[in-house]
Amino acid sequence: MRWFVCLLLCVGPLVSWAATEAEAWQSWREGNAILIMRHALAPGGGDPNGFVLDDCSTQRNLNDVGRRQSVAWGQYIKSQYEGSVSVYSSQWCRCLETARLMALDEVMPLPMLNSFFAGQGDRVGQTAEVLERFSSPSVDQPTVLVTHQVNFTALTQVFPSSGEAAILSLPLTMPAKILARIEPR
Repeated sequence: MRWFVCLLLCVGPLVSWAATEAEAWQSWREGNAILIMRHALAPGGGDPNGFVLDDCSTQRNLNDVGRRQSVAWGQYIKSQYEGSVSVYSSQWCRCLETARLMALDEVMPLPMLNSFFAGQGDRVGQTAEVLERFSSPSVDQPTVLVTHQVNFTALTQVFPSSGEAAILSLPLTMPAKILARIEPR
């Protein structure tokens, strides 16, 4: 009997978490949630001096691990849903590359997802724009947002690792209601 109780205490939380993640993916497929993702691994922090938005050579970019993470994410998302997906990305090269390597659908740059780290951008204004854009209880099709740690944290109060994602309930609120956190692939 003790063995059974121990098994329930150890495995029970994993089973309920898995069911919660499955339900989160179902909400995402139905358009009642969105997936937000921090770009895949791009070693370092911030951007080098001389950063230029339209010049990837001046930015911190994905490494080989980050590229593999991006491809794996795309495969994982396709295992969850085979139809069209709306993919929005920050204009930073590491976010655009993450989104493009996922190979889900056309990637649409969305300035409100741009970084506001170290005084770049407008934390309050950009976060308000994202909240307003996703203020409806649903979207037309499953949606993925590829952005930066600061943007992810502003919406969720969670500090994600590179390539981490979360499924957020719609309409977005402050802080966003997290249905599931998903580790990097």
